[in-house]
Amino acid sequence: MNLLFYINAIHDGGAERVMINLTKQFANLGHNVVLVTSFVDQWEYPVDEKVMRLSLEQEEICQSRIARNLSRIRKLRKICKEEKPDVAISFMAEPNFRMLLATIGLPTKTIISVRNNPNKEYAGKLGRLVGKCILPVADGCIFQTEQAKAWFPKRLRKKSAIIMNAVAEAFYNVKRQGGKNIVTLGRLTGQKNQAMLVRAFAGIADKYPGWNLRIYGQGELQTHLEQLIQSLGMEQRIYLMGATSQVPQILGNAGVFVLPSDYEGMPNALLEAMAVGVPSISTDCPCGGPAMVIRHGENGLLIPVGDEQALANALDSLLAEPKKAEKLGEQAKLDAQSFRPEKVFKLWKEYVQKVANGN
Repeated sequence: MNLLFYINAIHDGGAERVMINLTKQFANLGHNVVLVTSFVDQWEYPVDEKVMRLSLEQEEICQSRIARNLSRIRKLRKICKEEKPDVAISFMAEPNFRMLLATIGLPTKTIISVRNNPNKEYAGKLGRLVGKCILPVADGCIFQTEQAKAWFPKRLRKKSAIIMNAVAEAFYNVKRQGGKNIVTLGRLTGQKNQAMLVRAFAGIADKYPGWNLRIYGQGELQTHLEQLIQSLGMEQRIYLMGATSQVPQILGNAGVFVLPSDYEGMPNALLEAMAVGVPSISTDCPCGGPAMVIRHGENGLLIPVGDEQALANALDSLLAEPKKAEKLGEQAKLDAQSFRPEKVFKLWKEYVQKVANGN
């Protein structure tokens, strides 16, 4: 098959890593795979040499939202006409919208994928119009959780599938060293709520002088987080590490992983931490991803969204009782076998073929 994948960018982010892995897996099966991004960023995940990489813009162009979308739809349609994909697969809200409009009247089958909380991604009157009226024209849709699926109309749900994120084999092969680093990975945005983690760790740091917090990722809240860390006098205990492509190694040296998000789809970083066997804490955030994989007190800890004290208490319990923490991590690694790439990719392969055949 000729397959085209489209996403805004391939810098740090869980959805981006999923798409990069999918393009490689399909290309390794002998399919012709094109990966299209909206723009080229300074730092990006590496693309497999078998995958053709195209971009609508060489760097992100600042335009009004309407002008930006019209320009990208036009360029994307031109690529679809030239590459003639049998199936086009897009991730995230704006790319899904653009792909559906760019392929109107073309023979290309379309699969969209909802990767985040639809109440956030499709908020407001315009968002609801897109989510409820435009997205259902897709030939197929991949959801990550039942909560996300339930938001959409029946005509989209009935031709959809729920497929969890795959975790790359490299994470299962990590020989975990552990250590005294608390780690979180994700874009520095309000959604990820790293500020809550900073405050929670600062509240217990004096009890655990050997422990540090390392925050990986980049984003618009970089300066805000730097100022917060300075105001708490934690510059020697909390570090903003920037973007990284060394996630398996980082998790291998982590003592605890934390996902403090206010909302998520199916958080890749949490699944990867579990696959490595890192004792993990996550908010029980919508749209239900963490609760699908964490059984509280058995293979990790779940805390209420936005509850700084609950996070401080959870950190305190794991740092104070390392044997309890390690048991959680060991069970998490066992449970993470269901995220292995061959199992998840089999579901993707079968679903893409089904849509391509018009079933």
